[in-house]
Amino acid sequence: MKYNPNEIDAKWQKYWAENQTFAAKNNSEKPKHYVLDMFPYPSGAGLHVGHPLGYIASDVYSRFKRHQGFNVLHPMGYDSFGLPAEQYAIQTGQRPEDTTRVNIDGGVDKEGKQIAGYRKQLDKIGFSFDWSREVRTSNPDYYKHTQWIFIQLFNSWYCRKQGKAFDISELVTVFEESGNALVEAVCDDNVVIFTAEEWNSYSEDQKEKILLQYRLTYLAETEVNWCPGLGTVLANDEIVNGVSERGGFPVIRKKMTQWSMRISAYAERLLQGLNDIDWSESIKESQRNWIGKSVGALVTFNVKNHNEVIEVFTTRPDTIFGVTFMTLAPEHDLVAKITTPEQKEAVEAYIEKTSKRSERERMADVKTISGVFTGAYAEHPFTKEAIPVWIGDYVLAGYGTGAVMAVPCGDERDYAFANFFKGHPEASGGMPPIKNIFANVDISEAAYGSKDNVEITASDFLNGLNYKDAKSKAIYKLEEIGQGKGKTNYRLRDAVFSRQRYWGEPFPVYYVNGLPKMIDAQHLPIILPEVEKYLPTEDGLPPLGNAAVWAWDTKQNKVVNTDLVDNVSIFALELNTMPGWAGSSWYWMRYMDAHNENEFASKEALAYWESVDLYIGGSEHATGHLLYSRFWNKFLKDKGFAPTEEPFKKLINQGMILGTSALVYRVSGTNKYVSKNLIGNYETEALHIDVNMVNAADEIDVERLKRWQPQFEDGEFILDNGKFIVGREVEKMSKRWYNVVNPDDICNEYGADTLRLYEMFLGPLEQTKPWSTGGITGVFGFLKKLWRLYFDDNGLIVNNDEPTKDNLKSLHKTIKKVAEDIENFSFNTSVSQFMICVNELSSQNCHSRAILEPLTILVSPYAPHIAEELWSQLGHATSISEVAFPIFEEKHLVETNKEYPVSFNGKMRFTIELPLDLTKEQIEEIVMKDERTQKQLDGRTPNKVIIVPGKIINLVG
Repeated sequence: MKYNPNEIDAKWQKYWAENQTFAAKNNSEKPKHYVLDMFPYPSGAGLHVGHPLGYIASDVYSRFKRHQGFNVLHPMGYDSFGLPAEQYAIQTGQRPEDTTRVNIDGGVDKEGKQIAGYRKQLDKIGFSFDWSREVRTSNPDYYKHTQWIFIQLFNSWYCRKQGKAFDISELVTVFEESGNALVEAVCDDNVVIFTAEEWNSYSEDQKEKILLQYRLTYLAETEVNWCPGLGTVLANDEIVNGVSERGGFPVIRKKMTQWSMRISAYAERLLQGLNDIDWSESIKESQRNWIGKSVGALVTFNVKNHNEVIEVFTTRPDTIFGVTFMTLAPEHDLVAKITTPEQKEAVEAYIEKTSKRSERERMADVKTISGVFTGAYAEHPFTKEAIPVWIGDYVLAGYGTGAVMAVPCGDERDYAFANFFKGHPEASGGMPPIKNIFANVDISEAAYGSKDNVEITASDFLNGLNYKDAKSKAIYKLEEIGQGKGKTNYRLRDAVFSRQRYWGEPFPVYYVNGLPKMIDAQHLPIILPEVEKYLPTEDGLPPLGNAAVWAWDTKQNKVVNTDLVDNVSIFALELNTMPGWAGSSWYWMRYMDAHNENEFASKEALAYWESVDLYIGGSEHATGHLLYSRFWNKFLKDKGFAPTEEPFKKLINQGMILGTSALVYRVSGTNKYVSKNLIGNYETEALHIDVNMVNAADEIDVERLKRWQPQFEDGEFILDNGKFIVGREVEKMSKRWYNVVNPDDICNEYGADTLRLYEMFLGPLEQTKPWSTGGITGVFGFLKKLWRLYFDDNGLIVNNDEPTKDNLKSLHKTIKKVAEDIENFSFNTSVSQFMICVNELSSQNCHSRAILEPLTILVSPYAPHIAEELWSQLGHATSISEVAFPIFEEKHLVETNKEYPVSFNGKMRFTIELPLDLTKEQIEEIVMKDERTQKQLDGRTPNKVIIVPGKIINLVG
């Protein structure tokens, strides 16, 4: 009976689907375990062999936990809103919902392309997903709840004193009773203090404007990354080298009225929460750096000849007397107000130039020195000296106050800036000599950035103090004169939540007198309308501005025709949509109760599953999705919905599987191609070709290559001994490099279990490793060898023989190793152990049921299809998926005998197996009586017999 993986795969995938084998229960006597993958965006390109790596790892772990007796929730869904679908819609005229559906379910799109479909590809690999809980963020029954969460955020404020969010109605009550003077809230910086009497006298619109300064999601004019080519705002991680990651369009900084999320309110909790979760230190450090906690002082500098002040946050108030100049971000509100007429042209030109650089680019570029003097001067708070005010793009408007007090003697970047512009014509007298305030420190060559061994000098009342004492005293004196105060600052900024796109969650918002109003939750979802064009309108409005039916009727409580807007009972709806991260910031909770129509999840389901026990996904989400998810979870915890503070207990970042590209070498300026080994004789250029045309020996069929693309059709090919050899290069797997390997092809040729085992065998889960299809045959061979332990050509050969000691030793070594490896996520070494075990059992000619049944269970998490088939052939009527994992017994690994090398004068002549509990005397007696010893001695008596029990036997003389 031969191993036929295609038949076996199809049989068991059908069985699992029909029997809902992996459906988790929301109430079970078993302990729960929640295993989650970062859910994918379903692109039309489908999966390549690099994509399933994390999914296979999580599946191995999920199956293992079921064998251990856990009720496992292992769901899958799709992050199906996003810019790629919208761009494809613009290019092809297809509706994003149609292309998204085809990308997931498979089929033929409008352009006639055959799309495999994510769902079918995932099923083909044999994952134990609970498909009954599938979610798609672009389905109205899902984003109804995303809209509801947005409303909760809008109707909440954050109390600093209690460190949590509360309903906005509670804040209104405080305002009505005592005003806002004593309110400790996270809010806008420019809040005006008012009394209860003043609040109660305000109009409703005035009150709403004030409340927007406190709400956790709010409208504000914000600096954003605007991409004219895409007609939308982009997040920092969607920009590469100053252009959009998608399409390569230029990006500029621009002020726009946007919805924002007050994630900054949760900065400290996000920071402290990292201490309570089992994540890699590198991911935690990325989040710590992004949150960027700094303890220092907020210092106020008056601007000379203007009724304006510059606020600066500094971690080094001890250096206040070393301030040589000040720098504002080019976007800072004060720039236009304080720039002198003489400097106006230069300043405006510089602002125009820097608007084309993204924040990320500006932060990363530490080499370029650029700036312009505004012509204005600030006043030192203590000495009253004039301090020149510059603008420079190394200062960011959204970080801190958008201004720095430059102390060149203590900061390398300030030092470089001061030296670059000292005496420079553009400085126009605006760059004084560098002040040195550190005693016994030479700053002629470089700044002194250390806080250690600092003694302050040339600093009035700070003279002679160290860093710590000078910092405290400087803050005290600033507070005393009313020009500063101690402050903790965070780099983390509020997240812009608006996108000028079509394919995203609609906001449940309409506008009355320009102020936002929330649609009541009972009328959700507000469903995305159909539009003819997915581009912005001719007058620059977002794509929803093209919608004919997009206004809110407050009497009928429904969406109506846009031309009915009368601003009396029918109002304009929000034209922006939510960003891609909205739906992914809470999806793990929806999986807990995916079909609940009234709530995003019931309290009972949330209480049972609590949080994700294991989360697997890419490290690229460290400061995006993972940070936003933690924020939303903490907010929902505050409001009594989420049961835990943190959503993901343990996080593992899988590495990347790289492609092994194939290259042919064209002689420069010709259509002539040479085999790799001959390129030293020519001047050549390398061209990528389809890796699937190349065999394991790096040979390509030239005739096939000629048919692949027209450029090769008339090419001349110079062979090497009758063969054309290609070059190889390891790089990211991408259609661009023609190095994509389709997992469907591997499954069709070798079966899903071979793919699963091979991906786990490639190397440690968290490391990046190259793909080589050539190595897959070895894993396929292993599965065939495993099969032969159970079957020969005539059928099942498993017997009821008593297992031997060696059989049991091989089995229990494997039980111990596999259990430990899965718990430690060392999947590659488990596969090695399987191979060792099968080789040993084969050489032992073992066909004992007592050994092969538990071996089947051990293999099941990795190769579930063959395991199910073997289990069934062994006579079991139910799935192997929840059969108890074999128990390791130490006694089978305890050695009772030892094979001793027997040496004569230090040379080993033979071996002898003896019990380990024998004494030296007993060992000597047995060895001396052995006929092989007698033959070696040939009648002589040894001078000495050296015996080390358990190690050596040596006869001397």
